[in-house]
Amino acid sequence: QVQLVESGGGLVQPGGSLRLSCAASGFTLDYYAIGWFRQAPGKEREGVSCISSNDGGTTAYADSVKGRFTISKDNAKNTVYLQMNSLKPEDTAVYYCNAHRDNEYWGLGTQVTVSS
Repeated sequence: QVQLVESGGGLVQPGGSLRLSCAASGFTLDYYAIGWFRQAPGKEREGVSCISSNDGGTTAYADSVKGRFTISKDNAKNTVYLQMNSLKPEDTAVYYCNAHRDNEYWGLGTQVTVSS
């Protein structure tokens, strides 16, 4: 069964850190470009970060998270991570991962809440 499962979300204080995981099953994640997206209440889904397929040598970040978030890949675990540091209240959203090649897969999301 083809599946993407996000985990690692939660409640964190401003300035804190979380590491999100996106685990793939039923396909080899390294063959796909992987993106992290987020959607805050009342807002459209927006791209946060992405990593290229194969060697994953190319990464990109939204300006709003540049310097704070880091995307990485563990091919042995078939998992992509999003390390989020210096979190801000405006980072509060449901975070989704997306795998894209000839077809496309989405996970169900994980909630991140940044609040004191």
